[in-house]
Amino acid sequence: MRAAQPPPVSPALLKHLQVRSERRENRVADQMTRFAGSMKFVYIHAAWFSLWIILGVEDYPYGLLTMIVSLEAIFLSTFVMISQNRADEKRQVIADQQWQTVQEEEQQNERLLRLTDEILDLTKEIHAASDTATRRSTRS
Repeated sequence: MRAAQPPPVSPALLKHLQVRSERRENRVADQMTRFAGSMKFVYIHAAWFSLWIILGVEDYPYGLLTMIVSLEAIFLSTFVMISQNRADEKRQVIADQQWQTVQEEEQQNERLLRLTDEILDLTKEIHAASDTATRRSTRS
């Protein structure tokens, strides 16, 4: 089975990603988001919670574990929002590039229409000149 090829990346998006990766905080947030959205993250937490309870690190109702998990949830929700903002920025870059492409295509279409009109006018002139020449030659 062939591996799926990644979708093509636009030059504008590559430039945006390069500019974004220049800041360390963006790189850290991207890595954290990537890790937090993985199954490895889930497995580590399942093992951690299980060991915490099995080893009896603290007694039920696990107040310290609850506080740690709550703090982690706060940070993870922040990383999710950062990830959503990053995705919005990417979508905006792509939308801007597509809008520019549409504008360029519209200009090309207008030029093509003008050229087509000019060709039509020249064709009419050629036919008119040809008809005039044919009439003159039939009179003579």
